[in-house]
Amino acid sequence: MWVVTAAQMQTLDRRTIQEGKVPGLTLMERAGTGAMTHLIEAWGSPKGKKVVIFCGKGNNGGDGLVIARLMAKKGAKLRVVLMAPLKDLSPDAKIMYRRLNKVINPSLITVNPSEESLHSFTQDADILIDALLGTGLSSLVRSPYSFAIEAMNASQAFTVAIDIPSGLDSNTGAILGTAVQADLTVTFGYPKRGLFLGSAIDKVGTVQVIDIGIPQDFVLAFHPQIHLLSQELVRPFIPLRPPSSHKGTFGHAGIVGGSPGKTGAPAMAGLGALRIGTGLVTVATPQSVFPILESKLLEVMTEPMPESSQRLLGMEAYPVLLAFAATKSALAFGPGMGISPETTKVLCHLLPQLEAPCVLDADALNGLAQHTQIFSSMKQPPVLTPHPGEMARLLPGSSSQQVNEDRIGVSRQFAMQHQVVLVLKGARTIIADTQGQVAICSTGNPGMASAGMGDVLTGIITGLLAQGLSGWDAARVGVYLHGLAGDLAAATIGQPGLIAGDVLNAIPHALTHTLSHS
Repeated sequence: MWVVTAAQMQTLDRRTIQEGKVPGLTLMERAGTGAMTHLIEAWGSPKGKKVVIFCGKGNNGGDGLVIARLMAKKGAKLRVVLMAPLKDLSPDAKIMYRRLNKVINPSLITVNPSEESLHSFTQDADILIDALLGTGLSSLVRSPYSFAIEAMNASQAFTVAIDIPSGLDSNTGAILGTAVQADLTVTFGYPKRGLFLGSAIDKVGTVQVIDIGIPQDFVLAFHPQIHLLSQELVRPFIPLRPPSSHKGTFGHAGIVGGSPGKTGAPAMAGLGALRIGTGLVTVATPQSVFPILESKLLEVMTEPMPESSQRLLGMEAYPVLLAFAATKSALAFGPGMGISPETTKVLCHLLPQLEAPCVLDADALNGLAQHTQIFSSMKQPPVLTPHPGEMARLLPGSSSQQVNEDRIGVSRQFAMQHQVVLVLKGARTIIADTQGQVAICSTGNPGMASAGMGDVLTGIITGLLAQGLSGWDAARVGVYLHGLAGDLAAATIGQPGLIAGDVLNAIPHALTHTLSHS
């Protein structure tokens, strides 16, 4: 599903109305009906519940007025708070106001309320509907809207944002002074870019997209480059397993890493590769830590490598690693590898020689931070999986805060400049390819903010590469399934205390869920 900017969405609405001959009132009705459907799915019937709907003067407010009419028909105890005088309403919102007036007592509609009355409306409410400002906001929220947002946020009610929580920049996700804290956001037509970026991630709650009948040809006219990962997109890329399959059918992944005190990382990466369906997995590790890995792993094979005086992989291991790599379908470098000049040197010699696709993560990225030219010299574009701190190290003079302020721009520019597939980890992981295409991950949860999760992801992507997926597809599918495995694990045991091993165990369930649910 394509992700759009506010300006693009305005163009799509206009073309749908003018060229598609779909009246704006029809789009508004579809939006309100879709919002009601998702609200009932999330909360249940509104009958007998105290529902307060805050409406602005624009078409976002018009959507809210449609919902108010539908709520009244469902038997809700309704209060509509219109934040502007009737004369200031948009033309379509005025029509929806008149339709609402025909089905509810006009005394249930408060127009242009005082600041003092706002908190009295939200007190003891069961459901709040935010239809205040929509996607067109580009400046700081001013009164009386800021007062309404504060009143909503002070309530314990279940809060639903219409199109986007009021107060968020729909392009950047920045908070423009203050913003509604939503439990559910229902967005119309196509998801807005800002819903998945910056501070918005903590404000939007669950995001649901409602099809209001905008022709896909209209969005394709923009030549869009940003899309949201979904089950429908991922499913066709999951490798099939014919009855005649054997372990050689699904490739041989090689994981290169490990050092004293850091054997868990390559172990989890190896298990991640196996869990995603790879036929064979071998971890290459310095010989002094080889016995530790050997004792940790059953199904994953291990291979000891010559090591430096620091018990890390150095040039002593170069010929052995080159031979190791020659027999693998895909490779990963970095989990628990440690950093030293010798380790960086062997990577600089080895990487340009590789025929197999590979993933570079963790210490491999940290070691190569001053040698980024190596990426474009590789025979196949590597998949890089940095977290924001590692990404900042790859960008001289940058910080993790600066990376997070422009996650899409940073990822796209680096991927194109260095000819890599970049996976920028974090809340709403971003994947960018060599041509400037960008994918935003819709799965994952805060419980996954713990040690080892990135190692599991490295293994998953490496395993998919070993099974024949391209770097771009392996990264997108791997990130989606990794996040889904985390979501399924959290649904069973909760987010606090979720560990990487829980996600490893849930990978088969994520595969089954994706293949079996339509």
